[in-house]
Amino acid sequence: MRFGIVLFTSDRGITPAAAAGAAEEAGFASFYVPEHTHIPVARNAAHPQTGDASLPDDRYLRTLDPWVALSMAAAVTERIELATAVALPVEHDPITLAKTIASLDHLSGGRVVLGAGFGWNTDELADHGVPAHKRRTVLREYLAAMRALWSRDEAGFDGEYVSFGPSWAWPKPVRRSVPVLIGAAGTERTFRWIAESADGWITTPGETQISDRLASLHEIWRQAGRPGRPRVVALDYKPDARRLAEWDRAGVTDVVYGLPDKDEPAVLAYLERLSGKLTGLGLPLGAAHQA
Repeated sequence: MRFGIVLFTSDRGITPAAAAGAAEEAGFASFYVPEHTHIPVARNAAHPQTGDASLPDDRYLRTLDPWVALSMAAAVTERIELATAVALPVEHDPITLAKTIASLDHLSGGRVVLGAGFGWNTDELADHGVPAHKRRTVLREYLAAMRALWSRDEAGFDGEYVSFGPSWAWPKPVRRSVPVLIGAAGTERTFRWIAESADGWITTPGETQISDRLASLHEIWRQAGRPGRPRVVALDYKPDARRLAEWDRAGVTDVVYGLPDKDEPAVLAYLERLSGKLTGLGLPLGAAHQA
């Protein structure tokens, strides 16, 4: 089990470069950032945590572009994994997004992981022309189209929401692919989607009772004929030896902790305390990146 950091990026507080550099120096294995292109002022969609139109954090309004943020992080790091928790691919043109992700993966030495969401904010999706009832279908097509561009020398795709003829597109990701994790509630529907179209699961904030759910995910994964086990990234809030041991036994591969919305000195102090707690529990933070 490896440990990582998620920074809810905004136009205030510590920068992604400073946070990623400090996380790598402390020994953490991964660095995650989120995405929202914008937040419509008038919304019908309820936030999963609040249950209504209110937001739990005003950084939703101020979120940095994830790929710009991760490129800044890549420039000052060498080992740490560069990931999203979560990005919203359906809010982009898939051809240009594939190019952006492949470029970052190429320049970072194969360190990119695409954590993707279906999008709880359906009003935000609507502004990008994505019907709420089709968001999972659109995401599946976009991922398939991007994988074609990443893996083939001449790639084409013919779908309902994205279509292009045989094309050249370089650079390719280092491994001609980028791992895709889906951040969504741990339901059977989510797990079947993952088993068909992704490489693993990112839990949602507050999902801590996940051992039984992981058993379901592993069974669905096996039934789909997928080899090995899916990657599972659990969002945690405070290190607890008993919970971490239970997660490890259940098949959690990564545990990620959020950084506070504070200035650089305060965030660096938090990172030091967090790494001290984890190592004090006898838990190695991570391993060197291998492309």
